[in-house]
Amino acid sequence: MMRKVIFMGVIAIFAISSCGKHTTNEHEGHDHAIDEQHAANDGHNHIEGEEHNTAATAQSESHGDEIVMSAAQAKAAGVQTAIIQPSAFQQVIKTSGQVQVAQGDESVAVATVAGVVSFNGSVTPGKSVSKGTTLVTISSSNIADGDPVQRAQIAYDIAKKEYERMKALVGNKIVSEREFAQAEQNFENARISYEALASGNTKSGQAIKAPINGYVKNVLVNEGDYVTIGQPLVSVTQNQKLFLRADVSEKYYPYLTTIRSANFQTPYDNRVYELAALNGKLLSTGKTAEANTFYVPVVFEFDNQGDIIPGSFVEIYLLSSPIDNALVLPRTALTEEQGLHFVYVKLDDEGYQRREVILGADNGVDVQIVSGIHAGDNVVTKGAYQVRLASASASLPAHSHEH
Repeated sequence: MMRKVIFMGVIAIFAISSCGKHTTNEHEGHDHAIDEQHAANDGHNHIEGEEHNTAATAQSESHGDEIVMSAAQAKAAGVQTAIIQPSAFQQVIKTSGQVQVAQGDESVAVATVAGVVSFNGSVTPGKSVSKGTTLVTISSSNIADGDPVQRAQIAYDIAKKEYERMKALVGNKIVSEREFAQAEQNFENARISYEALASGNTKSGQAIKAPINGYVKNVLVNEGDYVTIGQPLVSVTQNQKLFLRADVSEKYYPYLTTIRSANFQTPYDNRVYELAALNGKLLSTGKTAEANTFYVPVVFEFDNQGDIIPGSFVEIYLLSSPIDNALVLPRTALTEEQGLHFVYVKLDDEGYQRREVILGADNGVDVQIVSGIHAGDNVVTKGAYQVRLASASASLPAHSHEH
């Protein structure tokens, strides 16, 4: 009986132990399955995230340098573009020089008598004058030699009487032919002098008139100055023709024979003038350098169709040998940063891209692009700085820009 009780107790303990072990194994198996499922889910999420991030990165890299500017903003900023195609251009020699008055287009009014100067109204550089307009009056009323007009008239009257007397006597051989010729010469000289002075004589003195139509270039005397006969008073220029003189370094001497025209830029308005539009032509090319310089002169003549100041120093772009199939942009297409040059290429209606370019020949109006753009690119030709400002002030994320 006792053995039976002990045996039943052992069986009960074994049964309880087996039940607990089975329960533990079931929970451990369930947890392991969940962990595997979570691991699978974690792997799935990781792959999707990596693909998404890679796509976003690729999109950002492909449009990261794009500048967004709406069509309305571009129109308001005056942005203009052009499709660039190869065209003919020219090599350029950049130098300096001077605008000069053309020969025959300038004249100087000089004093015809000695005396004290007084101006007839306002006589200032740039004033328009007509031929025969009184510029200066010279008074000789207080000069020791007296009034030159009166002295010329007295001399004329005496010479005239002597001539008429000799003329009556020469026929009767009372005076010789030589004496008569001398009297005639004296009379003609006195007449010319008197008529020249009398034509400009006024109550105020001798009037000095403008010799040609044109503009006052220089006033060479001051009010109240004493002048002598023949002294320059006022220079007048017609400004119809002007010379452009370029001083070219000796190192360019072998290329001077290829020069046919030029552009030049004035310092007072920064405007670039093209001789081709001013009926310009090459007059001469120096064969030697001038004394005490290392420059060879090249001279052009052109019509003064604008407000070009004779005597001003200018920057000159000498146009030389032709360049075929050049990519050319106007200078307004360029922007500069720290010595580098950039242009902006239009990608679509609202997208622009900045590109660094290398410059070639520059004629003051247009410039050759050696590298940085290609034929067919749609490049901003006006308003480049507005596009640059847009890139600095409103850079939008690429994925938010819809094409």
